[in-house]
Formats: sequence, C-alpha cells, structure tokens
Amino acid sequence: MTQVRVRFAPSPTGFFHIGSARTALFNWLYARHTGGVFILRIEDTDKERNSEAFLNLIYESLSWLGLNWDEGPKVGTNGGGAYGPYRQSERGEIYRKYVEQLLANGRAYEKDGAIWFKLLGERYEVYDEHRKKTVTKVKLPPVVIEDQIRGRVERVEDEDFVIVRSDGNPVFHLVNVVDDIAMNVTHIIRGEDHLSNTSKHVHLYDGFGVKPPAFAHIPLILKQNGPGKMSKRDQGALIEEYQRRGYVPEALVNFLCLLGWNPGDDREKMPIADIIRMFDLPGVNQSNARFDDKKLAHMNMAYLLEMPAERFVARARDYFTAQGENVVEQAALAASESYFREVMLLSHPKIKGLEELPAYTGYFFSEDFAIDAKVRDKVMGKGDPKARLRELAEVLSGFDFASDTAIEEGIKGLAAKNGLGFGDYQSIARLAVSGTNVGPSITGLFRVLGRDRVRQRFERFLAAA
Repeated sequence: MTQVRVRFAPSPTGFFHIGSARTALFNWLYARHTGGVFILRIEDTDKERNSEAFLNLIYESLSWLGLNWDEGPKVGTNGGGAYGPYRQSERGEIYRKYVEQLLANGRAYEKDGAIWFKLLGERYEVYDEHRKKTVTKVKLPPVVIEDQIRGRVERVEDEDFVIVRSDGNPVFHLVNVVDDIAMNVTHIIRGEDHLSNTSKHVHLYDGFGVKPPAFAHIPLILKQNGPGKMSKRDQGALIEEYQRRGYVPEALVNFLCLLGWNPGDDREKMPIADIIRMFDLPGVNQSNARFDDKKLAHMNMAYLLEMPAERFVARARDYFTAQGENVVEQAALAASESYFREVMLLSHPKIKGLEELPAYTGYFFSEDFAIDAKVRDKVMGKGDPKARLRELAEVLSGFDFASDTAIEEGIKGLAAKNGLGFGDYQSIARLAVSGTNVGPSITGLFRVLGRDRVRQRFERFLAAA
C-alpha cells in the first residue's frame, strides 16, 4: 500500500487563523493515524503581502499546538526532506519546467502575454452578458470528484484559464498542482471553500498525465454569532490570541478536533493518542461547524484542572513572565519560589484560565489592593462585623497556621464560644484580607498569607472602617 502523504500549505500573509490550524490538524491527524507523512509547504508567491514575521508565526503556532511536520522548511527538529525546497518562492525553475511540458504537449498556449491552460473539447463562441464580450467555450462533460467527505461532486469547466500571468508569475492553480505532483501527495485535505477549484486542478492533473490524489474537503468553521465563515476579524479567530491568554494547547487541539469531526460517541475530552487512533476521514462531518468560545473555555478549564501541580505552577510563572507589565505581575515574579508556588496551587482548582491569575491572586503579592465597595456594603450591613473581626484578631495567635484544618477548627471554636456560625467570621475576614468575597477557601487564604500578614490586614481594615 502506498504511504499516505498529506500537506498543509499556508500563505504567510496574515495572522494564523483558527480555520488554518484546524486544516493543519486534520492533515496531521490523518498522517499520524495512517503512519503517513505530514508536509508543511509555504505558499509565499504573493510578494507584496508576504511577511517573514507571519511566516515565523506559522512555525511558532504549529509548534505550540504540537503539530510537528515531517517534511518542510527546517525549523528546529521539524522539517527537511527530499522534495524541497518547500517554499514556493524558491521553486520557480520547477514551475517553468512543468509549464514547458504543457506547452510542448499542446495543453497550454500563450495569449495576451500570459500562458493559458487548454481544455480538450469542441469549441464554440457565446456572448457573455456579464463580461459584455464574446468568449470561447469548450464543450466537456462535468468533472466528477469522489470526495472522501462530500461524496460525489460534479463541476463543469468550460473555459481555458490562465496558469502564468503576463508578469511571469504562476497562478495558484498551477503551483498547487505542480507541488502536489512533485511531492507525491496522496491525499488533499483542505477547506470546503477550495472545492470550487478542484475541477480546474483535475484538468491540470490530466494535462500532466497524472492521476489526481484523493480529495477530502472539510466543513467550514462558522462565526459564533450570525451567518458566514469565521474570519480573521472575528473574536477568537487567531491562534496567537490563545497563546497570549495562556490557553492549554492540548485543550485547543482537542476542541478543534470536534469542529467537524465526530469520534463516534459522546466523548469530548480525549487524549491525543486516542484521537489519532480514532481519526479517519469518514468521521468528518459534511455540515459546517459553529465556533463556540464558551465550550472552548470549558475545555481549557478541564485540562487545567487535571494538570499536574508542578506543570501548572511552571505554566503560571511563564504566563506572569509573558505579561509582566503591571505592578502585581512584577511583584508575583519577585516573590520567593515557595510562596509563588503556594499561591498558585491554592488558586489552581478555582480558575477557568491562566489569564484570570493576575486579578485572582493580586492581593497575595501586594498590600495595595482595593476593597470592593459593593461587597463591603453587603458584609458591613449584617450584624456587627467589626466586632467579629476584632474577636478573630484576638485569638489568631492561638491558631496553628500549619494546616487548613487547624485554622478551620480555630474559627469554629471561636464561633461556638460566642454562639455564632462560621460564616459570621468568614465574610468579614475575607473582605479584610482580600478586599472581595470570592477566592480560595478562607483557611487556605490564611495559611498562605501567614499569621503576621493576616493580623496586619485585620488591623489596617479596622483602622479604616
């Protein structure tokens, strides 16, 4: 059996779109599922719009997602191969030879300074109302495409088309087909929006005397609200946004898998090894997939919650370092490793994403934290909270701050002694030490802050109340 060879061919003309990432992922999964080869090919013939910064972003985004390429530009441990160069801007001589072949075989001709591909069939002329001129048509049967996702598709091509522009630059249709032939690509897995190109490509394969690869056109990703394909301008459309926000790449990969592919059961969170084992083209849906940022955020939270403690702490430090612009982030990075670790582990079960950490943990690293006015009014409006805080301050010295359990027992003992409940002390204590009514358990909060800092914050709050 011929080894599967698939390719992902992005253009470095803009930020890396989530739809491009999903296309790369489906190609990578199919290569890994079949024991095939995943090729990265850079379509950089648009000289005016190409950017090395965008090219590097493609490399970085694929690497961050874990989509290592077997052949392609050599970047780190990825790339290399016997079919290069893998940038179209460096393959001009290859394209010229293929064009010469078409010209020699009568399948191409020059007109108006450009080179046109010649369809084979009976020719006739008609007046085109839209273009307001007479055009030459070619009578041909429809091109039949047995798409591995869409099923049988028929499309008609009835006019010759340009393959090299008058400025000497080859067009997308030509270079796309030539590269797939030259690189022995066996399966073309790409977005459904390319289906309209496929009939031209089939004719080009015929012109070169080559059997076309298998085609598989994956469904589009629709924008979250309203009709239409998700564009680079839509919220949540860019991969670098998720990198910046500290998303877990495995969570994003898992989420992208489910945008258009069904594993055959109700599972959603799956290890990549299971996804590779189950992924196949028949499982890809024909219907378009709608992006859902809430579902992605939930997936990310699930991955964060299951992340081993030390990896979570390391990722949290990386996130603070990457942000590192405000006083809280700088103070967090300046704290001792042990204190930073304790704060992050206390916060780990409570947050939905790393981007919440600076705001969620700010009061651990600074004494200059704000008191939420609404929370203050709510807490101070019930009973005699200042008296409760004074009572708690008086017995702090007797608490064992080594464990949450010991702190909890101390507060419960004080409450029982005064005929009150745990909550009568918890709400005012939390407000005094954190300025809010949300966060980790009050016992964990006390333990990590430490006795002296808790007492000082009690005193400062009482003095200002």
